[in-house]
Amino acid sequence: MLAKVRTEDIIKQFNLELISGEEGIHKPITTSDISRPGLELSGFFNYYPAERVQVLGRSENSFIEQMTDNDRKDRMELLCNATTPGIVITRGLDVPPELIEASERHSVPVMRTTMKSTRFSSRLTNFLESRLAPTTAVHGVLVDIYGIGVLITGQSGVGKSETALALIKRGHQLVADDCVEIRQEDEDVLVGTAPELLEQLLEIRGLGIINVMTLFGAGAVRPSKKITLTINLELWDQNKHYDRLGLDEEKMKIIDTEITRLTVPVRPGRNLAVIIEVAAMNFRLKQLGVNAAEQFTERLNQVIREGDND
Repeated sequence: MLAKVRTEDIIKQFNLELISGEEGIHKPITTSDISRPGLELSGFFNYYPAERVQVLGRSENSFIEQMTDNDRKDRMELLCNATTPGIVITRGLDVPPELIEASERHSVPVMRTTMKSTRFSSRLTNFLESRLAPTTAVHGVLVDIYGIGVLITGQSGVGKSETALALIKRGHQLVADDCVEIRQEDEDVLVGTAPELLEQLLEIRGLGIINVMTLFGAGAVRPSKKITLTINLELWDQNKHYDRLGLDEEKMKIIDTEITRLTVPVRPGRNLAVIIEVAAMNFRLKQLGVNAAEQFTERLNQVIREGDND
């Protein structure tokens, strides 16, 4: 499996100054956890998390300066583990010569930034969590409808892209067509994007591929969107029972997250764009505590109770 992030990626992302250990910049980074090796600098390497990016700030550097020459050399040697993806010096501080020597021997990149340790660690963690998040790809169309990320799925040829085009004409935004790349950025948070090759493009049978931004403007597209609702389009089956009240709530599991799924039957004469638009608005109302189906059921029960009393 190809590495999602390598040390060279964080050098580019944060414009880090590469001090030494250039041979190791292709090392993979496998965890978003960051380490500030205070215990290790004191000599305790029993539980050294060597697979993490190591960050040395003002406190660590001050401690290193107070070490004896032998201790400093030994600790820097142990710090540069073969699996360590890199060591970052913050605040633009001077890099101990012993660290440079050890990093060259073991091909561990030593980098420097002018940012403070806390700020850099926070930004690096966010970057790594995003890039290392579990990912998958789903055949479908992702559209932003009134702030609701709606993933439209269904068999090939059912009309997903045509429906998306109608929604764009109604002022909504396209995120991805045909293939939606999804990553789980946090617990119960799925974010969808388009593959780089397909960004801003929509395939319409009979017309071919169209560029949505060129035709409808920059406001008709967006690069990514949190997925909140899935709508599955399927050809109308007269023998199948479809939910007519909206009381049933189906779920669809993507990676480790379950999201609400609605099934909308397709047949001539149905305006799918309007139906999906209303579904998104109704979903938002449900989130706010307004459930029309439950209100109707309650009214019906009330009428039945009044009839029984008569």
